Amino acid sequence: MGEPCYEMLMSSLPYHGKLFGARQTPLSRFQLNKRLAWLSDEDAAMLVNIESVVQWRRQLLEQSEAEFLRQAAEVLASLDNELLEDVVRDRLETRTLIAALRMRMLAQPAPQQGVSFGFGRWVDVIRQHWSEPDFGLSRIYPWVVDADRKLRQRDALGLEKLIMGHLWAELSRFGFGHYFDFEAVAIYVLRWDLIDRWTHYNEADATQNILKLADDGLGKFAGVYH
Repeated sequence: MGEPCYEMLMSSLPYHGKLFGARQTPLSRFQLNKRLAWLSDEDAAMLVNIESVVQWRRQLLEQSEAEFLRQAAEVLASLDNELLEDVVRDRLETRTLIAALRMRMLAQPAPQQGVSFGFGRWVDVIRQHWSEPDFGLSRIYPWVVDADRKLRQRDALGLEKLIMGHLWAELSRFGFGHYFDFEAVAIYVLRWDLIDRWTHYNEADATQNILKLADDGLGKFAGVYH
């Protein structure tokens, strides 16, 4: 088999459209996987690794935070693509912020040094500014204060839309200038996943999860990321 033609692959994929206006994904996962068979073996393996740490459905509830962080570090070390490394790092740092908001809502103290908590540049900043609504990061992440308020109000739908809207915008930013290359394919798949997640969203279940989080503590949700 010759070199994959990603221009042809991307041209075969239907336009995503708007995230929150979607009623279904632009194509089924089965059809998407058929298109992804055009990827080179190396790129296909890279995409699987990326999905393993950024798609929340693939994160096992029984997986500890330390185990997940080890997996994430291994995936990042395996990537040979600067842009996609940045995509993964950004998603993991967002995950860390959401986890910190949930812990603080439960009146938990800031994680001590040496405790497996979060990923990326802002872990120490979050610890140092634990009592501040934005963890001192609103200039970088202006949505954090709103996310904290929605979480405390148990506004599951509002919180979900806020986080997903942020992730969608970040993928648009990373995808700028990439239209017919592997980076474009990977970003398309991650945006497909957000649409799939939104179109299968169940507000009643999400609200129940927030109530359980508030009533029972983090428990099995400690490693779950939105």
